Amino acid sequence: MVSEAFAMAGQSAGGQQGGYEGIIMLVAMFAIFYFLLIRPQQKRAKQHKELVSALSAGDQVITAGGLHGKIAAVEETTVTVEVATGVKVKMNRSAITEVKK
Repeated sequence: MVSEAFAMAGQSAGGQQGGYEGIIMLVAMFAIFYFLLIRPQQKRAKQHKELVSALSAGDQVITAGGLHGKIAAVEETTVTVEVATGVKVKMNRSAITEVKK
């Protein structure tokens, strides 16, 4: 019975020694999330914002829904995309995902 008490006392004392290991692991996990998830998402959002702000009439574009067309008119928050001769669709500027060159 005495040997069991010493064995249990040794386990609890060993668990309290590593206080910095938990903090280091937490910082490492945050760094991994930042470089693999947060930073690339911010970069993509910045590129999309620049693309949307540079839209002008006559640009060939692709929308988020997959429509291909030419911008007929640009307003503050919307664009009018001509998808076929005489067929115009009005949509939000943020729906434009790509400008064809």
